[in-house]
Amino acid sequence: MIFWIASVAGLAIAYLFGATPTGYLAGKLLRGIDIREHGSKSIGATNVLRTLGKWPALLVLVVDVLKGVAAIVFARWFYPWVSTLPSVTPPAALDLQAFAPWAVGLAGLAVLLGHSRSVWLNFTGGKSAATGLGVLLAMSWPVGLGAAAAFGVVLALSRIVSLSSMLAASTAIALICGLEQPLPYRLLVIAGGIYVIVRHRANIQRLWAGTEPRLGQGSPLSNATSTTEAQI
Repeated sequence: MIFWIASVAGLAIAYLFGATPTGYLAGKLLRGIDIREHGSKSIGATNVLRTLGKWPALLVLVVDVLKGVAAIVFARWFYPWVSTLPSVTPPAALDLQAFAPWAVGLAGLAVLLGHSRSVWLNFTGGKSAATGLGVLLAMSWPVGLGAAAAFGVVLALSRIVSLSSMLAASTAIALICGLEQPLPYRLLVIAGGIYVIVRHRANIQRLWAGTEPRLGQGSPLSNATSTTEAQI
């Protein structure tokens, strides 16, 4: 029983990594504003760029990616470590070597959920694309680099962040299915990629309508610049 309680605690920690509202904190610390009341009203790096400028946006992007990396690195360390504690005895029937990839995969989902449903923001948040990239890079760097490349190419051609994020998620799904990876990792990327795309459903509607803003549109600290939710 203690082993499973410790395992759940590990997932809670991964969730809290993701729940740290980087963009919101950047607005409060740098300008004393609630970024959710400006620009696209998102807490992602795209709205930080429009509202606060490129350097705060770069910082938010990097930290959001590192949240995903941290959750996977933590999970890979935590679960083997907790199983060695004298007071924590894993079930006799549990194969710890087989359990580890599942624990890592669940931690990846937990950090994505934390970013998009932050306990500190009344369970609202971003769309988990940047944090998802961090998960991919830490879990399977070829898949992460492939997704990042897809994002960069599409962004360079379209200058639409939401479209780039969704195609990057789709690329990650295709790559993880085509490469030799543990089943839990494949399920994580498929579920996480679909989750990121579903989080962009309002953007999809605007893309069909031709009203999705491109990167660079909008003015700082303006509530009327855009109603898009194209955060990453």
